[in-house]
Amino acid sequence: MLDFIKIGRKKINYLELTPYRLCEFEKNENGIITLLVPRFPNKLLGKLLNSITKRPYIRANLDDLGSAAWINIDGEKNVEIIGRILRETYGEKVEPVYDRLTNFFTQLYRSGLISFKELKKGKYYG
Repeated sequence: MLDFIKIGRKKINYLELTPYRLCEFEKNENGIITLLVPRFPNKLLGKLLNSITKRPYIRANLDDLGSAAWINIDGEKNVEIIGRILRETYGEKVEPVYDRLTNFFTQLYRSGLISFKELKKGKYYG
């Protein structure tokens, strides 16, 4: 299980982290989420290039499990609570829930689409 993540020199429990969103999204009538990822992260360059392309976002569609996880990212629930909610909703379909969830959140974090409250507050960084 991927319960731990290394931050600097410290090894912390991933399940204790509280994710929050950093990008906009749309929700369709079926509850499926489409992330609106800025095409150009640099704001100055983005203004110039977006006027040319007319598409400021790349649309990333999530599946039903990813959508359910995204909806539960509210800046209050930690990874463990989100995992329990997914397990209650989807049962065996989502297992191994914490491995899948930590992999998903790691991808979102590395892409700059989410962050974690504890990292922002400096709980794990001096």
